[in-house]
Amino acid sequence: MTVGETLEYGGYVFPRDRRYHEKHAWIKVVEGKRARVGITDYAQKKLKSIVFVEPAEVGSRVEAGELLATVESIKAVGEVYAPVSGRVVAYNEKLDDDPGLINRDPYGEGWIVEVEVDDPSAVEKLLTAEEYVERVVKREEG
Repeated sequence: MTVGETLEYGGYVFPRDRRYHEKHAWIKVVEGKRARVGITDYAQKKLKSIVFVEPAEVGSRVEAGELLATVESIKAVGEVYAPVSGRVVAYNEKLDDDPGLINRDPYGEGWIVEVEVDDPSAVEKLLTAEEYVERVVKREEG
C-alpha cells in the first residue's frame, strides 16, 4: 500500500480502506452487499501464533456484535464478533491448512469470512482507522 492508504501506530498497521469494530474486527465491502471480515493487525499480534480458526457456519445468520469466529493461538483463544448483521456466505478455506495466514497477512489472504451485509450503510457507521486507534488501541495500550 502506498503512503496515505494506511495508518501506522505503535508498530501496528491499519488500512484506511476498511472499517473497524471496537472488538478488533475489520470489514471491507468487496462487491455489492458482500464484505470480508478479519481481525486487525493489533489483534493478531496480541494473540501471537494462530493455530486454528473456527468460523460461523456458511449460510448462518449473524447479528452485529454476535460471535462470528473463534481464533485459537498458542497464547489464547480470541473471539471475533460480527461488525454488522448479515448472512455468512463464505469462509476462507485456506485457513484450514494455514491459519498463520492471519498473522502474516491479516488484511489480505488472512481474511476469515465473507458476509452478505443486511444494511450496507451499517458498515459506514463503524470506526475509521483513525477512530479505531484513538478509541480502542490507545486505550488498551494505556
